Amino acid sequence: MTREESIVRAITDALSPEHLLVENESKMHNVPAGSESHFKVIVVSSAFEGLSSIERHRRVNDALAAEFEGGLHALTMRTLTPAQWIASEGTRPSPACMGGEKKH
Repeated sequence: MTREESIVRAITDALSPEHLLVENESKMHNVPAGSESHFKVIVVSSAFEGLSSIERHRRVNDALAAEFEGGLHALTMRTLTPAQWIASEGTRPSPACMGGEKKH
């Protein structure tokens, strides 16, 4: 199992997210090719209701304790409740077509 798959499993088991994005950003850092040391996650979970940002981040970090012990070096995260996710820019619909046709 890759680290990315392990991160998905750990967060899913701990927080039952409605939406989860896990992205390996290691290629953006000075690490060997193929590294799995730097990740970004977006976690949308009702488990975050009533929690501060710090408390939400602690919940994610706790879920990933084994990953940090196993070589996960850096984690960027965005933690949202479902209502925050719906209201966020990330869920806005695509703009309407402005018309026009492809000319053949």
